Amino acid sequence: MIVAVDGPAAAGKGTLARRIARHYRLDHLDTGRLYRATALEALLASSDPADPSLAEAAARHVRRERLGDPRLNEERVAKASSVVAAIPAVRLALLDFQRDFAHRPAGGRGAVLDGRDIGTVVCPDADAKIFVTASLEARAARRFKELQAVGADAIYERVLQDMKDRDARDSSRQAAPLRPADDAFVLDTTALGAEAAFAAAIAYIDGKLAGKSL
Repeated sequence: MIVAVDGPAAAGKGTLARRIARHYRLDHLDTGRLYRATALEALLASSDPADPSLAEAAARHVRRERLGDPRLNEERVAKASSVVAAIPAVRLALLDFQRDFAHRPAGGRGAVLDGRDIGTVVCPDADAKIFVTASLEARAARRFKELQAVGADAIYERVLQDMKDRDARDSSRQAAPLRPADDAFVLDTTALGAEAAFAAAIAYIDGKLAGKSL
């Protein structure tokens, strides 16, 4: 069983994906952390994240144990991750890692992967595909609150502009641009709380998996 959860930054896909994984007792992979780990590898090596060859080398050094590094939550790493994610060689270097996780989950039951191209590129054969979205303003407000909660020196207007820039990079890149899969369930969380979004997702997945053995 594979569930793909895609969407732009701060739409709520990560929280939703983790809850879906717990509900169905599936493994979970936040694929965005792979790109953050790549960015961190490049930054620690004093490399330019925008350099394709250096970014690819960083991606090939990413290991699963790096995904829990608290430095991945730093804003500088988040910004650099969007840059490395636009490099085709980086995406290719990380593709096998993601597909192996999906098709050979440690728990054996299946996996939930969240990212930006899971349903379109990584796992086009996923049993269920959800594209989580929300208005730009709602997403910027959520990210602003997250940064404030951890004591970061955040300015809403700057967060909003950073999100606009990231959306533009993610949607216009040549390699796996951000877009819903043709058969994805589009879930707009602008006016939905976490519980309502979770209920809608579970209802959709249960419908897709009706008659299948979980």
